[in-house]
Amino acid sequence: MRSKMLTVAIAAGLGLTSVTAVSAQTSNKKVTVSAAELSQMKAEIAALEQKVQDLESQSAAQTQAQAETAQSVQATQQQVQATQAQVQKAEQTVATKLGDTLGGSGGVKWTFGGFLAAETAYRSRDTADDVATKFTAIPFTGGTSTAPINTSSGATTTYPVTNARNDQFLYSARQSRLSIKAEGDINDSTHVTGYYETDFLGGAQTANMNESNSFNMRIRQLWTNIDWNDYGLHLLGGQAWSLLTLDSVGITPTKEVLPPTIDAQYNVGFTWARQTQLRIVKDWDKMWWLGVSVENPQTAGIGSSAGTGTKGYATTTATVQAGSLYDTLNTVSINQVPDVIVKFAADPGWGHYELFGISRQFTTRVTPTTANGGPAATTNQTAHGGGFGFGMVLPLLPKVLDFQLSGMDGKGIGRYGTAGLNDITYTTSGAPHPLKENMVLGTLTWHATDALDVYAMGGREQEDSYLTSGVNGLPLGYGAAALGYNNSNCLVYGAATDCTGQTRSVKEQTIGFWWKFYQGKFGRLQFGSQFSHASRQLFTDAHSNTPTASDNMFFTSFRYYPF
Repeated sequence: MRSKMLTVAIAAGLGLTSVTAVSAQTSNKKVTVSAAELSQMKAEIAALEQKVQDLESQSAAQTQAQAETAQSVQATQQQVQATQAQVQKAEQTVATKLGDTLGGSGGVKWTFGGFLAAETAYRSRDTADDVATKFTAIPFTGGTSTAPINTSSGATTTYPVTNARNDQFLYSARQSRLSIKAEGDINDSTHVTGYYETDFLGGAQTANMNESNSFNMRIRQLWTNIDWNDYGLHLLGGQAWSLLTLDSVGITPTKEVLPPTIDAQYNVGFTWARQTQLRIVKDWDKMWWLGVSVENPQTAGIGSSAGTGTKGYATTTATVQAGSLYDTLNTVSINQVPDVIVKFAADPGWGHYELFGISRQFTTRVTPTTANGGPAATTNQTAHGGGFGFGMVLPLLPKVLDFQLSGMDGKGIGRYGTAGLNDITYTTSGAPHPLKENMVLGTLTWHATDALDVYAMGGREQEDSYLTSGVNGLPLGYGAAALGYNNSNCLVYGAATDCTGQTRSVKEQTIGFWWKFYQGKFGRLQFGSQFSHASRQLFTDAHSNTPTASDNMFFTSFRYYPF
């Protein structure tokens, strides 16, 4: 059609007044076109040709734009690759320099952690503690020792020496912490981790709050861990949280579930220790875990065994004076074998679950009395203790509400409880007798927002009494009413005597929160507050007195996490 129109236009341009055309397809009918019609057609042709030119120009422009865009994208990709290469090179350079500085190599990844803390502690009954509470030291109102005071008239009187009527307030920065973790890959499936963690809660004999407030650093954790992923094996050696401490995932160091308290002694009922150990763990698909650990032993508490009268043997002891590299004002226990702990853990998909058992051995050095009253040859006496425990972490509402429950029951397990009740007392022969005890702790944590956690917890540790007869026929043991304890004046202020019972149980209820009010490129700032009500109960005496002393404690903490 376009060729026909072009023919007509050419004819009009030659000055023809009319054109005769014959249809080549249908008939021989003649068509006559006037000069005006030719002019109109010419204009239409010109317009169409202009549109064609415009379309061709637009197509060429689009082709050029696409080419330029492709070139720009390619140039940008090359620039990104070059920048990534520079960043990687810079990271390698920094890692190499840091590794050289710390005595490592560029293949080691270093991670720093910890926080700076400014904390306060208030106690309604002064235990003379810093931010870690000694729960068995909660004082009673009466029944304490007295000191003579000379009055102006020259007469001598006495006043009770007790902190039960004194409250306590203190500031402390000693819980500030620093941690360094080094990680390296021997190959694709073998990984090595070293971890060091310290704070300032060490108390040397020169530590005081008089003027310089000089306190020394101490080891919290210092261990090396090797993971063989192809075999599901994990080996840890060094000072770490005891294997019986509750974990959040598997049996994995740094995944321990600690009470979120500010109190550095944590909450009553929490089962834990940090001590040197050698631990081997096997996992099956990161779902089932079995671990065995041999850990540093220590008989931490020894209950007095004497009732009215003599014991019936000359000397028995479970401790000796500390020697080289220890503070010689302290004592260390006599131990012949390490504590052995076995734990099974499961992560089936909802929640984390644990069961564990512990075996302990205790030793005393005994010098018995012969028939004629003279000393006989000393001997070592031993006894076996141990127990079983459990733990679980349940996400009741994922990322909103968590519940943790843990506990332990056994004999001679006081050392592994927060309250630190006694491990043993003595038998008739002077041998150690592990005391039966149980402990439990429950914690509920509400993640109100990404920045606010609110928690509540309650725990208890309780010990049973022990009663036997000495070789002299008199009562012997620990905590039993027949031993002649008298607690009648424990709650009478000013009474100087008759509060001689021993601690049977300690309970604590706690509520608190942590508010992370800043989280950004400069680290994290958070504030926390904790209120606790702790109570210490003595064994019932021969007069059916079972006194209890309570302490209301309030803590605050302001912490900065720079890493």
